[in-house]
Amino acid sequence: MSHSMDKLAQIKAPISGELVLFKRLFDESLCTSNELLNGAVVHIRQKQGKMMRPMLLLLTARLFGTIASATYHAAVSLELLHTASLVHDDVVDESSERRGQPSVNAAYNNKVAVLVGDYLLATSLAQVSRTERHAIIDVISRLGQQLSEGELIQLSNVSKAQFSESSYFDVISKKTAALFAACTEAGALSVCATDENVLLARSVGEGIGLCFQIRDDIFDYYDDVQIGKPTGNDMLEGKLTLPALYALNSTPDEEAHRLALRVKQGTATPNEIAWLIEFSKQHGGILYATNTMFRQRDKVRSLLEPLPDTDVKQALLNYLDYVVEREI
Repeated sequence: MSHSMDKLAQIKAPISGELVLFKRLFDESLCTSNELLNGAVVHIRQKQGKMMRPMLLLLTARLFGTIASATYHAAVSLELLHTASLVHDDVVDESSERRGQPSVNAAYNNKVAVLVGDYLLATSLAQVSRTERHAIIDVISRLGQQLSEGELIQLSNVSKAQFSESSYFDVISKKTAALFAACTEAGALSVCATDENVLLARSVGEGIGLCFQIRDDIFDYYDDVQIGKPTGNDMLEGKLTLPALYALNSTPDEEAHRLALRVKQGTATPNEIAWLIEFSKQHGGILYATNTMFRQRDKVRSLLEPLPDTDVKQALLNYLDYVVEREI
């Protein structure tokens, strides 16, 4: 564990002061006099993660210029939008936990969770308008659309009797890659980077996001107390991710196909899910997903390669490695 913590410290080093300021602005943006809302916001904040997305936005801004007030407002806006989408996703997925603590819908109820998500979304809009940059407002509005679209495609996928890798990539492009791409693009825009660099930044974020999601999906095939979620969580929600899709599509096994359809219908038992996870591992699913992730990582490395060697570029390369190698 310490190895990845060291890596996180290296990544944060060039933006440590900026992260403190970001966190203050983020907390301030959520000050409200409504008791119920405050309770829910405190509940969400208790489990604030490693700030992966704000870090990426701030590093990208530093890569192409000098961090400005637009950079902070963009970072706060994106983190709020991301948080809103998680709160709503938990309602949609009927999840009872988020990062090892009760989800908002479980701690309160669906009504409160939907309204809190709406409040976070509105606060995100208020923050992005403070960047006073049309281009950044565009990026974040488009992201809001993509996040919802990704969730809707995922819902419609569940009811389809096919194991489509292209649908899987469609979902993760909209749900995760788009989020990281918006961070890097908004970061570059906030410091008035050239059009060429804005495009480059977006591609870097997209690749990092794909790595992040594939790594996340691979975790689901292993039982891990540290992650705080049992194996097969995705399958319990009717989701088949890349390792299973590859194994199913490359192995004509009737039993596996029958079980996979039961997973999609939400009728598979924990034992059947355990069997399908084992099947995916035995038939090269993990290897295939890992290699797909490494290809994305190499793409990002080659995008960053031509840029001047600075501590910020090194921090971004470390960030990429951290995403690929992280244990949680």
